[in-house]
Amino acid sequence: MKSVIIPIEKTFKNYHGKDKAQLERALEIVGLIEGDVDYARPKGVEVASVLMEFHVDLKTVLAAILSDPRLITLNSPIDIAAEFGGTVANLVQDVNWLNTIRVYSPEMASQPNQAETVRRMLLSMTQDVRAVLIKIAYRIQRLRNLPRESEEIRHFIAHETLDIYAPIANRLGVHQFKWELEDMAFRYLDPTTYHHIAHSLSAKRKGREVSINSFITLLKSSLVKENIECQCYGRPKHIYSIWKKMQGKNLPIDALYDLLAVRVIVDSLLHCYTVLGIVHSLWPPISKEFDDYIATPKENGYQSLHTVILDEEGNRIEVQIRTQAMHDYAELGVAAHWSYKEGGKKSATMEKSVATLRKLLEEKNAEFSTSDDFRNDLFNDRVYVLTPAGKLLDLPKGATPLDFAYAVHTEIGHSCRGAKVNGRIVPLTYVLKSGEKVEILTSKKINPNRNWLDRRLGYLKSPHSIQKVKAWFRDRGVQFRR
Repeated sequence: MKSVIIPIEKTFKNYHGKDKAQLERALEIVGLIEGDVDYARPKGVEVASVLMEFHVDLKTVLAAILSDPRLITLNSPIDIAAEFGGTVANLVQDVNWLNTIRVYSPEMASQPNQAETVRRMLLSMTQDVRAVLIKIAYRIQRLRNLPRESEEIRHFIAHETLDIYAPIANRLGVHQFKWELEDMAFRYLDPTTYHHIAHSLSAKRKGREVSINSFITLLKSSLVKENIECQCYGRPKHIYSIWKKMQGKNLPIDALYDLLAVRVIVDSLLHCYTVLGIVHSLWPPISKEFDDYIATPKENGYQSLHTVILDEEGNRIEVQIRTQAMHDYAELGVAAHWSYKEGGKKSATMEKSVATLRKLLEEKNAEFSTSDDFRNDLFNDRVYVLTPAGKLLDLPKGATPLDFAYAVHTEIGHSCRGAKVNGRIVPLTYVLKSGEKVEILTSKKINPNRNWLDRRLGYLKSPHSIQKVKAWFRDRGVQFRR
């Protein structure tokens, strides 16, 4: 067996006893893969390294290592459930599925509803939401190695990242992942603009650092006099978000306000407003740039004080002031934060689901049932299936091939006489499952069957389909009891 030199061994000091032994056993297993020079650093191990930066639980790390796609080539298959437990085995199964699904097409960039359907399908089809985190980490690993690929592949992966995976990371509140996905994807899609912004930031970095450090030094010395402890630091700006603001405001990079930004974290709500008063006494504020998201939180629950001041050199500095609890809420998984960013509506279900995700990440021994709650809470009423052309349709749970036919087109539903699911003939009462590919068999004669309306027979689930059939019969003088 060859040795595997891997970066995550540096973190073994955080594990002891049985946990450390399991990690060592997982690494021993991936070390069995032979015949590929790339396995000096196996994919699953690199992915585990990405996740460990985020301090995920042990099961997630083990699943990332063991989801290496080429483990299936081993002469003697490993019984993951027997060695590492059912949760890890289920995670590996989900990740393997997520790594093989191919439903995205570049055309989806102009079809936001299709991209959203793909996102929801990916979330709904996993048994454990931690599998989605592992998949996102796989995408980060893929992007980091993308320079080796052709320009066509780079563009495809980058588009898919911005359309599917960055919004999912944002939706789950995993903002560090979101920012890295967006910046790397943008770099491949528009390298000229990316490097222009990066160069502009780099050229002025020293001046920004001087301005930020001067601000922090004066503020901290003033807070010491008031016996207020704080964390105060410059807030990094991400290239993709800068570009989005340039586009949204139609401004060049030099005209953006908040390239200079400072975050101040204090220990109480009272101190938030005390710090705000001190900041405004030391530097002149720009009145139109003040927002009190503590008194009036954003729809997603975000809380912080935002103000923009002018320093002695005339630089505009954005200052965010919040408590540690507000900061953790904003950074580690804002409930429904995706609604604010993506322009959607607030969802109580998503709030509960993101809270479940945070619980999974924070509780090292969280069990499968908790992660299952995420899926059941959020997706218990939908099923996602594909047409032969690869288009995704979003149907109510319990939908049949006949519901699918009516979702494609009313006349296809009316003329439906049979169906294939994944290439196999099935009855029209078959209950569809997410991820299945459905093909409708039609006749030239358009003639719905009235039995389709008998709910006891199970032909139709969707109210849309039922109304289409009823309308066809009404047009021909058939009356229905109310």
